Amino acid sequence: MTTAKTKSREDGKRFLQEAFLLEQKLLQTKLEFSSQSVTHPGKLGEVNECYFIEVLRKYLPKRYAVDTGIVIDSTGATSDQIDVIIYDNQYTPTLLDQQDHRFVPSEAVYGVFEVKPTINKGYLEYAGKKAESVRRLKRTSVPIIHAGGEFPAKQLFPIVAGIVASKIEWTNGFKAKAFLENYHSLTKFQILDCGLAVSGYVFDVYNKSLKIGPSEQALAYFLFRLLQKLQSLGTVPAIDWNAYATALGQQNKPYPI
Repeated sequence: MTTAKTKSREDGKRFLQEAFLLEQKLLQTKLEFSSQSVTHPGKLGEVNECYFIEVLRKYLPKRYAVDTGIVIDSTGATSDQIDVIIYDNQYTPTLLDQQDHRFVPSEAVYGVFEVKPTINKGYLEYAGKKAESVRRLKRTSVPIIHAGGEFPAKQLFPIVAGIVASKIEWTNGFKAKAFLENYHSLTKFQILDCGLAVSGYVFDVYNKSLKIGPSEQALAYFLFRLLQKLQSLGTVPAIDWNAYATALGQQNKPYPI
C-alpha cells in the first residue's frame, strides 16, 4: 500500500489538502524559476501565461478551450490582448488564426484573466481595464433549431474576469484595506470575480460578497470556484453568423431562383 493510499484511508480530507498543496507549490516553483532565469520581461510574461494556461487546461473539462488572444465582435471591434481566454471551441471557431495569434468571437467567451508577476494597485486596475475591453463588445444570440422546433435565443451571461500572479504586494493579502479600497474603485465592467496569488492568497466573489479562501489551498480553491462559476453559466449563446457576414460589406440585391 502506498503512502498516498494510507493517507486516503486514514484521513481523506487531509490527503486531498496535502496533495493540492503540493500542486500549488509545484506551480509556485515554476513561476519562481522563470523569474530567476528569464531575462526578457516580455518573454517572462509569456512563460508565466503558459504555466497558468497549462494548469487550467489540466483541470477544466475539454469543452472549455484555453488560450491567449484577442476577442472580436460582429462589428469588427476588438478587445485588448488578453493573457488567458476561456472560450467555447466546439460550436464557435476562432478567426484569422496566425501562428499563436487568434481572434475569439465575443459570443464564445466564458472568462478572461490577466497574468501578472504580482498583484498590486496598478496591475489590479490594468486587469480591470482588460476585462472592460472584452465586456463592452457586442454579443449576438439567436434561436437554436432542433428536430422538434427551436429553443429561444439564450440570454447573455456575465463574462467572468480575474487576475492571477505569483505573489501579492499587500502584507495582509486580499484582506488588506488598500486592496479592498482599490477593488471597490473598479467600475461595473472592470469588476474582477476572482484573484489568485500562488504564494498563498485567493479571493472569490459570489452571492455579491467577496470571500477569502484558504492560504495553503489557494490554487485548489481558485480552480474549484472557477469550475462552479463556469458550470453556472451553462453553454455559450448561439452566434449569429449573419451578423458577421453583414460586416463584410453590403449584400447584393437578391435574385429569384
